[in-house]
Parts: sequence; structure tokens; C-alpha cells
Amino acid sequence: MANKTEISFRTQCIHTGNGIDKETGAIRRPITMANSYRLPEDSSTLDWSDPNQLVYTRNTSANQIYLQEKLAALEGGEDCVVLSTGVSALAGVFFTFLDKDAHIICSNVSYVAVYRLLKEYFPDKYGVETTLVDTGNLDEIKKALRPNTKIIHIETPGNPTTRVSDIAEISKIAQSVGALLTVDSTFASPFLQRPLELGADLVIHSLTKYINGHGDSMGGAVIGRKDLIDQIKRQAMVNLGGAISPFNAWLIMRGAVTLPLRMKQHSESAMKVARFLEGHSSVDFVAYPGLESHPQHEIAKKQMSMYSGVLSFGLKADVDTHNKFVNSLELIVPAVSIGHDESLIVYTGPKDERNHFYPDEFKNGHLRFSVGLEEADDIIADLKQAFEKCGL
Repeated sequence: MANKTEISFRTQCIHTGNGIDKETGAIRRPITMANSYRLPEDSSTLDWSDPNQLVYTRNTSANQIYLQEKLAALEGGEDCVVLSTGVSALAGVFFTFLDKDAHIICSNVSYVAVYRLLKEYFPDKYGVETTLVDTGNLDEIKKALRPNTKIIHIETPGNPTTRVSDIAEISKIAQSVGALLTVDSTFASPFLQRPLELGADLVIHSLTKYINGHGDSMGGAVIGRKDLIDQIKRQAMVNLGGAISPFNAWLIMRGAVTLPLRMKQHSESAMKVARFLEGHSSVDFVAYPGLESHPQHEIAKKQMSMYSGVLSFGLKADVDTHNKFVNSLELIVPAVSIGHDESLIVYTGPKDERNHFYPDEFKNGHLRFSVGLEEADDIIADLKQAFEKCGL
């Protein structure tokens, strides 16, 4: 086979990290459900906490190593660490690189666990200072810089507003003060956005979402330079116990094979759905990076190849009608998460704890919609019949 750095993304999804099982000859590496591995003949000099040596599954497992190889290749990083969930990956980055009294700049609209980690737990327990800013506004980031700024963390596209932040420009700001730029690229996946190539130091994914893509496993990953990843492996995986199970690693490895095909379909269908919603008289707003009306559409065009499958929208209606609309859907499933094969929708009312950071149109509540792999016309038909049931 050609050098793995020279083969296409689609081919890497299939082949990287996979190989022939030496014992059986199976062309798919098996699930190794062991929690311990045979020690070398001389174990007196063994590093018992080595995150790259097969000794104990809390340190690493065979299936984890295969998955890390694949994800590093897909993101173009030197190394990868896979953890039990997306939140454990995020927490692992913050725990590893935020020392006592350090300062972090973070998107003011981000995943709720990140908000709690950086606004409550890390400040209360470790004295970490957090400044939340609109990372779509470069001037706000520059004004927030301090001598002790260690990390600038962005989520792009952001959850749930789909805000897009300019990775390349924010990278220059981070470099000017010696801070790390960490990018949660879960909504985009490596197929649609390449943060490391745009200047990020670390890219983070909830593997639970698009990379797995089947709604049946959980995991998180951080990809970047080897010296940074080694620190996360030792601190957040080995010594905090955030290791992924071999079975989940195997499921995610399997799901990643079809990532390019799925992301293309998610993106194409989401664009059709977004245009339908934007043209409906009962829809108050639609937030989707692929729409020309999106405030960061030009940045999205610059750094994304397509626009993924997540959009948010609101109805010209009260809370009860929003709930009635969701419960009138027959094909689209009311459930949290994104990136499943089936379409998922969740209504967040006006009492969200982060509401004051949202754009004005979000403040009366919104619907976050993860467009699945169903035929786009079927998804739109389901939305139409729900509108009709609600008299909209």
C-alpha cells in the first residue's frame, strides 16, 4: 500500500488502524476484551504508567491504539489520545494544561459541560480564571488576553447557535502570547474541517457523535502534537482513569469507516432542510452555517468543505406550541445528541442557564435539529405535517 500519509481521506477511513489479525487471519481486527496483558520477560525496568505500552487497559488497550492511529491520520496530527467520552477529552485538556491561577479564554456559547467546568469547577477548585467571549469577534478575544492566558478554547461550529469562529486568525492571536489554541470540532468532523492545518494546537472530538455515527457508543479524542498528547495520556487517562472501553473503541473504529459518506449526506440534507425552514412563514429564524443569512457564512465557506448536519431554529410561537410541534413529529426523534443515522430534535426553552450569551433570536427558546441520513424529502414531509398539526 502507498504511504498512509499519501492516500486519500476516504481510503484512510477504511484502512488506517486496521490490519490482518495475526492469530486467525481475520481481515478485521477483533475486540480484545482484556484488562491485562502479558508482561515482558524482564519487567523490572517497565514504566507501569506508560500510556503506549500494553500492560493494563486503564493505561491503554489494543483497540484504543488502533483507533488512535486512525484518528491521528484523519486529522493530520502527530498523535491522538482516545478517552471515555467527549467531556472526558475536554476535561483532560483543561486538567493537563491549566495550572493553578492560569487564565483561559473560551467561547461564551459552548457545550454545557464546558461551561460548568470553566465557570464553576476549575475556578472554585483550582483558582483558574475564565473569560467567556464571543469568539466570532476577534477584537473581544484580543481584549481578553492576559499575561497568564494559557489556552484559547473555541467550539466551531458552536453548540447550539452554530456560531463559526475563524480558526486561522485566532491561532495568530494565541501564538502572539504563547497560548494553546484548542478547537472542539465535533459538529464538523475531520471530513469537513481541519483545525490543525489552520493553526490549532489541539483538536477535540466527541466520538459519540459523527465519527461513530450510529448512536451506540461513547468516546472522546484529542489530536495534535505528540509532546502535548503524551501529557494528556499520562495525566488525564492513566492517572484520572478516563480510558475508553475496548468495545466502544471497536464500535467507533467501525463507524468511522463510513464517515465521509455520512457527512456528505448529512450536509446535503441539512442544507435542503435549512432552506425549507427559512422559507416557512411560521419559522422565526434558522441558524445554519451553509445559509447566506448566517452571520459567519463567509468564514464557514473559508474553513469548511461542507456545513454538517446540525441547525437550530425557532418558531413564531410560545413554549407550549414548540413542545406540541416536537411531539407531533413522527419520523424525527425527540432526543439529545447529534450525528446519529436518525434525525434528532430537542427543544430548549427560554430558561437556559447560558441564555444571556445567546443571540437575541435564541432567547425565547430554540430547536436544535440534527438532520439524519433519511431521505431529505421525507424529513421535510415530517416537518410539514407537524406544522399543520400545530396550525402553523
